[in-house]
Amino acid sequence: MVRSLSVVVPCHNEAENIPLFYKEITQTADFLCQRGDISTYELLFVDDGSKDETLALIKEIAAKDQRAYYISFTRNFGKEAAMLAGFAHCRGQYAVVMDADLQDPPQLLPEMFFILNNGQGWECVATRRVDRRGEPPIRSAFARLFYFMINRISDVQIVSGARDFRLMTRRMVDSILSLKEKSRFSKGLFVWAGYRTYYMDYSNVERSHGNTSWSFWKLLKYSLDGITAFSVAPLQASAIAGLLFCAGSMAAVLYFVIQKLTVNIPIQGYAMLICSLFLLGGIQLLGIGILGQYLGKIFIESKNRPDYVILDAHLPLESSPDNPCELEDLS
Repeated sequence: MVRSLSVVVPCHNEAENIPLFYKEITQTADFLCQRGDISTYELLFVDDGSKDETLALIKEIAAKDQRAYYISFTRNFGKEAAMLAGFAHCRGQYAVVMDADLQDPPQLLPEMFFILNNGQGWECVATRRVDRRGEPPIRSAFARLFYFMINRISDVQIVSGARDFRLMTRRMVDSILSLKEKSRFSKGLFVWAGYRTYYMDYSNVERSHGNTSWSFWKLLKYSLDGITAFSVAPLQASAIAGLLFCAGSMAAVLYFVIQKLTVNIPIQGYAMLICSLFLLGGIQLLGIGILGQYLGKIFIESKNRPDYVILDAHLPLESSPDNPCELEDLS
């Protein structure tokens, strides 16, 4: 039986890393072929609106290597859209998502295949960073806080430090593609799909070249998308807070009225009244903001726009990859 592997590579301004990544991934994939884990493989690069020479380098590789294909977006639609496009157009019986910056070491693939095929029924082998060496401390602290929060308020339990770098069966990939939501949070979708997943630990690897395009604010927005995509707890917390403040206000009014009627103590405290108004106003605005997050998602879903727009592509016509692993190394 032909066992094929699709390597999905989302790319955004990775011109410095593409040549080195191509060299390492082909060496590893050729080793998998020699070991018998796979019979064929394909490389599917998804250029997510890069402004540097990323697309030109990918086209150069595709022109020389018949195992390499590419998709190019009209603009930067985000990594989630790039992964979705890769899943939609890859053909392998196995698929692996990898960043081109070599933070997802290709050398881990042989061990991942060994685990996936060890007869224990795994459908996915995911990677998990056991440390955040080289990351800014504030960013690491907020990442830990995010995992703590989402695992407390969501039915989906996301392993702390889990990466998008994971090896999946075709069945799992097809299940992920069947989820049609526009605001995608793949770390949650992978878990929500429910397939048996083995988490393989590894030490953090810093980028080979360049700087990440994930700023602190982009990561914060992404984390908020994840929380609102997999939990209604913020809405529930807002409603509970409203009930508690209403009950507290009613109790305070009753207390002051009883004081006035029983011991004739005048009702005073304009400063306290103003502070209370500001507090209640803040709570109301917070509740409206939380509600707005969910209404915004409904608005985006209702427009039914495509997740991405393809400007250029070089894709195979065949239904399954059949290029031999023994192709001459052109790196």
